[in-house]
Amino acid sequence: MTAFDAEGLIGDLTVTLDVDVLVGAYPDRDGPPGAPAEVCETLARHRITAGAVAGLRAALFDVRSGNDEILALDRPELLPVGAVDLRDPVGAGGELERLAGSGARAVRLFPDEQGVEADFPSVRHVARRATDLGLAILTGGDVRRFWRPFAGLGARVVFLDTHFYHLGDFLVTAADEPGFHTSTRLLNSPDALETTAAHVGAERLLYGSRTPHYEPVVPLLRLATSGLTPDEVAGVAGGNARRLLGLEAQS
Repeated sequence: MTAFDAEGLIGDLTVTLDVDVLVGAYPDRDGPPGAPAEVCETLARHRITAGAVAGLRAALFDVRSGNDEILALDRPELLPVGAVDLRDPVGAGGELERLAGSGARAVRLFPDEQGVEADFPSVRHVARRATDLGLAILTGGDVRRFWRPFAGLGARVVFLDTHFYHLGDFLVTAADEPGFHTSTRLLNSPDALETTAAHVGAERLLYGSRTPHYEPVVPLLRLATSGLTPDEVAGVAGGNARRLLGLEAQS
């Protein structure tokens, strides 16, 4: 399929909030530098009007200065999301308090990049503290393992790396956890979105692209050609994320 054909199928679909956006670069990978202006240009080119953005500087190098960069972004289309270092649970707790006090609505966890496993005590500690502070949690990691530290807390969680191969595991855990949601980035099988909607509701689906390190067209194309209703598509394309992050009154 050519890019022209893909655009024709996507039509006039507009995403009002992408839950998986990054600024910065991975030092060990080839890829874009991820400057805020370039990220915004990429989002706009794909009719994505806003993104929940976290910084790789905070995740990989220095938490406090990296978060300060994100919090200081003066771009209305970028919603700041903090990060913590799961290898430092004591420091992470303090940073969560600082983020909540600065008006952040969510924290993003990078367990794979930080070499942290789901059963490390730090993950459960951060999950509990973030939930107590009213922060939504956006987390990487294999959902088959990373569901566990968030269970039973009343946490609002978005699993950013749910692959369609593992969708069944997400669905059975989400059935018992009303705060569990998933990004659509890797749900590209012919019926993954529809299956999720049928079993736990389309409100659990949030559009995510991981711009600029992945291609936004694939999840856009899958959403635009799905069997979801127009209202469900609008929810996945941003309404669900705005509800989860407490932004409904601002939409």
